[in-house]
Amino acid sequence: MQAIENRYIDREKSWLAFNFRVLQEAADEKVPLLDRLRFLGIFSNNLDEFFRVRYAAIRRLSISGEKSDKIIGDTSPQELIRSITDTVIEQQSESLRILSVIEKELEKEGIFIINESQLTREQQHFAHDFFIQKVSPELVTIILNDLDEFPLLKDTSGYLAIKLVMKPKESSSILEKMKLKKDVRYAVIEIPKEINRFVVLPSNSDKQYVILLDDVIRFNLDSIFNIFDYESISAHMIKITRDAQLELDSELNKSFIEKISSGVKDRRLGEPVRFVYDQSIDKDTLKFFLHRMGINSKDSIIPGGRYHNRRDYMDFPNLGRFDLLYKTKTPLPVVGLSMEGSILKTIENRDFLINTPYQSYAYIIKFLREAALDPRVTAIKITLYRLAKNSQIVSSLINAAKNGKKVVVQIELQARFDEASNIYYAEMMQTEGIELIFGVKGLKVHSKLCYIERIDEQGKLKRYGFISTGNFNESTAKVYTDVTLLTSHQQILKEASKVFEFFQINYRLHRYKHLIVSPHHTRSKFTKLIDREIVNASLGKEAYIKLKMNSLSDTKMIDKLYEASRAGVKIQLIVRGICSLIPGVKGMSENIEAISIVDAYLEHSRVYIFANDGDPEVFISSADFMTRNLDARVEVSCPIYDEAIKKELIDVFEIGWKGNVKARFHSEKLDNKYRLRGDNPVFRAQQETYNYYRDKIEVITEEI
Repeated sequence: MQAIENRYIDREKSWLAFNFRVLQEAADEKVPLLDRLRFLGIFSNNLDEFFRVRYAAIRRLSISGEKSDKIIGDTSPQELIRSITDTVIEQQSESLRILSVIEKELEKEGIFIINESQLTREQQHFAHDFFIQKVSPELVTIILNDLDEFPLLKDTSGYLAIKLVMKPKESSSILEKMKLKKDVRYAVIEIPKEINRFVVLPSNSDKQYVILLDDVIRFNLDSIFNIFDYESISAHMIKITRDAQLELDSELNKSFIEKISSGVKDRRLGEPVRFVYDQSIDKDTLKFFLHRMGINSKDSIIPGGRYHNRRDYMDFPNLGRFDLLYKTKTPLPVVGLSMEGSILKTIENRDFLINTPYQSYAYIIKFLREAALDPRVTAIKITLYRLAKNSQIVSSLINAAKNGKKVVVQIELQARFDEASNIYYAEMMQTEGIELIFGVKGLKVHSKLCYIERIDEQGKLKRYGFISTGNFNESTAKVYTDVTLLTSHQQILKEASKVFEFFQINYRLHRYKHLIVSPHHTRSKFTKLIDREIVNASLGKEAYIKLKMNSLSDTKMIDKLYEASRAGVKIQLIVRGICSLIPGVKGMSENIEAISIVDAYLEHSRVYIFANDGDPEVFISSADFMTRNLDARVEVSCPIYDEAIKKELIDVFEIGWKGNVKARFHSEKLDNKYRLRGDNPVFRAQQETYNYYRDKIEVITEEI
């Protein structure tokens, strides 16, 4: 068997390889130009979060001298930090090259991203007026030289580092002026986030011009610093990333909301973990900022281009050029499920599956709004993790509470980077009389459950609900692929009720016959399912495992999959992000293949399929095969009993597996090689999935 050190791919390196797949989309000439800019923004946004969370955790270990196998395997924290920094510098360089290529292609389409030195006279007037009217009132400018304490720079903002070289005093002689060391003053300007980063400029031709807000500020530097008698001024962008670990106040008399709120405020004081700068900055300016900010070799110092915070490219204006964007696909209806009639009545007869964004998320909102109005509905219970900016989910729940329903919401206040939003919604719902549960001590609640109680016409309790692989968020449902099961299966929903009981009474553990619930049962149940495939393979029965998930990094689950491979079980993995398993190694994983699909939609659904000797068992889940999902979160996996839905999920998995346009292989080399088509026709999995659901509608229409 292969040596132990080669059994797993380092988790952080695998994540960086995933983010490079996002960068590949930005480089792909077949991707529409404005969407290529969007992928550059996603790449940058992903990298920001990686440094705030994963890199920060490794840095803390590096400083403390401790070591954690869960984080870094056999690599020392110091080695891993150096390796990550080297990889990121290389990827940043590639992203700048790609951006330059995209900008040249945009110019061919008559779209020009220009800087302050390229403005026409008319555009100069516009830039000055725009600055005076819109930018100047929002600007925060700080002179740094005489401050005892360096101001706090936020890791969500971009800054211009300003260097002012002052003129010598007029009273000095020419010789004295030559001998005197010139007075240099430094300042920092925060680029306002309240204003769109990209400013569309006026044009007298069919060409379109865009300037970055940074350059509007650069153009108006004299308006900002005209009280200083300077001979030269320069501005270079810098960006800081801070440790995002949330420290909770232990004060007993504070509510949980107050503790989380306080922790979010304190997060802005987190230690710097990455400093990105314009590599054309003067050495003395760079030295001044690094010294005053206390940034040293334990932090990742990344030279970059003129602009940072490239995550803003996710919001680049479309300029009316929809021909340079992916064609928007209209979400399809679900066959047999009407937006006109009662959804509760419809799902009494059978289960339904909604696969967003291919199918409409409006069914979920309709489900909740109907429950809010139905006089026979007595209670609604739901888990919330990340919510849309103007959440229709929350609006529906408030509506239900106003109609006298008992509404219980388990809201995860520690959903990373969504804490402030969730606190806002929690306080809003509390005000409206909704009962809130703030999770389980030591565990994040990541499950996606909704449970409804209704008294039917015979006076009997009837349960309804839905279980999903993704957050109840109508905004992300437009771009995240997730599946949601709408059901009235009484046994499944009775167990869903037990999960809510666990939220409230944590010391009471429940047994589940249908649902698989973390942290108590998920690892053991999926281990048993894999073991059964191993036994079936040894008996010559049909044995396979097909898993679709976001990340696979738990070494015990990987070892179990290796064991299944050695037993002859054929294993297919569609893993979008981290994959620490090494496929295709003789004597270890030769029966395992693993791919990643990165395309217009974010692959987010978790679907687990086991052959079971020709009678497949299929599960949808909120959990990936990561240690945190298996052991440190409340997660729910749900069996699929409806044969039509079971076939549908297997079909959709097979469509993904056949993909040969946006599918890359996972490998030990982390080289992101595309699956070659050979003689096979072009098969783009996401497009073919949409076609699959569209064809279902057409078949039904023809039958009618």
